Amino acid sequence: MIVVWRVTQRCNLSCPFCAWDKRLPGQRVDIDGEAVWRFARLLGDYQRQRNDPVLLSWLGGEPLLWPPLFGLAPRIAALGIAQSATTNGTTLNSARRRTQILEHFSELTISVDGFAPFHESMRGWPGGWAQLHEAVATLVLERRDAPARATALKLRANIVLMRDNLTQFDELCLTLADWGIDEITFNALGGRDRPEFFPAHRWTPEDADGFLHRLPALKARLAVQGVRLCAAPKYLSRLDASARNESLPVHDCAPGERFLFIDEYGRIAPCSFTSDAYGVSIADLTSGSDLADLAARFRTDRLDAPQPVCKDCPSTQVFAKFFA
Repeated sequence: MIVVWRVTQRCNLSCPFCAWDKRLPGQRVDIDGEAVWRFARLLGDYQRQRNDPVLLSWLGGEPLLWPPLFGLAPRIAALGIAQSATTNGTTLNSARRRTQILEHFSELTISVDGFAPFHESMRGWPGGWAQLHEAVATLVLERRDAPARATALKLRANIVLMRDNLTQFDELCLTLADWGIDEITFNALGGRDRPEFFPAHRWTPEDADGFLHRLPALKARLAVQGVRLCAAPKYLSRLDASARNESLPVHDCAPGERFLFIDEYGRIAPCSFTSDAYGVSIADLTSGSDLADLAARFRTDRLDAPQPVCKDCPSTQVFAKFFA
């Protein structure tokens, strides 16, 4: 079971395609750490009862800036629950943070969108490219020298692809491989978070054609270097359809069976796009059995109250984003 938890809306960067751009007005919300700990124990119960390993994946905003995280991480690890996070990398120059990640996380996904000029301007992080390179290279060395229990950390890079950086993608992937990245994933720019940014930067059908044509050769080249480029046919079909404004409905996503999303308000749902419609408060769940019963509940909810978003499903996990 994969449980993705957006624990904070706070971020220290200013990406114009993201809802959590630090320049945007409004109060930012964090989940309460004690609520997370209570639910983590429930996840531990579920894992033991069902013999179903849980991966708890931290998301934000910038989750590594969420104050309770590294106090909770060792306690959650002691429950036997694997942890991961998606980060902008701004805290990875801290030796203490890297040690904590190596001790308690099984995966770390680092957001990298291009080479220095593009990445730094897009993220509002002057000098960020060099800092990120140094931090990742150091983490790779520390992973190699860490105790055996820490060497399982998978380093993944995720790239948000838009018209502006598509031509950099091949060279960027090869550079990330040289850094020591184990796996590379990518998203096509979406328009839900920042619709004002989307039209001028989205993929065209021609962009999709060129990208998909050269992807097999890049995938093979990276494989020789021991790097996995996640580009499953099902996922590529999702990206291609989006570029052509073609809807891809999903009639049965097996809601809640292998994937759950929890937001910063403590609502658990089949995905991040259905929290308002199907979300259940984590406070209402009191046992591992309650968690196991969610799949049947979500399936019924989906049949009784189908949501418009399901007529053109944007949930990347449904389309096997993390498969090769």
